[in-house]
Amino acid sequence: MALASLLILLAAAGYAALCAVRPFAPCRKCSGTGALTRRRTVTVCRRCHGNRARLRIGRRLLNNSRTIHAAGTRPKTTDRKATPWQ
Repeated sequence: MALASLLILLAAAGYAALCAVRPFAPCRKCSGTGALTRRRTVTVCRRCHGNRARLRIGRRLLNNSRTIHAAGTRPKTTDRKATPWQ
């Protein structure tokens, strides 16, 4: 049981390191070409929009968690100025 937990933890840490080092992966739909060929027509890949890469799921989760944390920890600002006698 401990060995399985350790392996899962190592796999998660490895994936987190991969997301930090290489946040983009080749698109699976177009195999990283950015274009799809059907019969005689060539169209831009709808999944990657021709960029040939997609953001990894782990990196997307990290970006969203950073955004949520930044939105929740911003200092409160008031609209009116504080005067010394108030």
